[in-house]
Amino acid sequence: MGFTFKKEERLCSRQLIDRLYAEGHRLMAFPYSVQWMTLESGEWRVESGERRVESGEPLRNSKTQPPSHSATQPLSHPATQPLSHPETQPLSHSATQVMIVAPKRKFHHAVDRNRVRRLTRECYRLRKHALYDFLQQHGLTLVFSMVYIHNEIMSYDQLGHKMDKLLAALQKDILAHQQPTP
Repeated sequence: MGFTFKKEERLCSRQLIDRLYAEGHRLMAFPYSVQWMTLESGEWRVESGERRVESGEPLRNSKTQPPSHSATQPLSHPATQPLSHPETQPLSHSATQVMIVAPKRKFHHAVDRNRVRRLTRECYRLRKHALYDFLQQHGLTLVFSMVYIHNEIMSYDQLGHKMDKLLAALQKDILAHQQPTP
């Protein structure tokens, strides 16, 4: 595995995000608040809808193609056609999906929020291998969000040190919640 942070590793599914904040566990590791949840392999699904015309005709450009209806049929616009039933598709082959948040309440300027997210993403990208090895060893899939809660932007070196502590604490917390209680 290279030192990359691909699209498959980013948490984008609104359904998973809602479920994460409803059912997930919370971990505080300053300067981050982490909400995390493990998933079974069958649970990692997302609904995706695709717009189709009921008659099976592809959507067409009305300026370049003539209409394909007869004079007796009522006109219908493709946008008014119902959406097809959603199909479930696997999200990715990644063991983890992460969402990085820099709240507007703490950082009023977009440039500051972007810097916090960029620094956090870079620190995570370079240190995620230990977490991936841990998850693979235990056969787990992880979804989590990191919310930056500090009022000031820390340096890259400080954030790197904090990220090491955060990932170690996350592994410890996952183990504590995975072990059955007697």
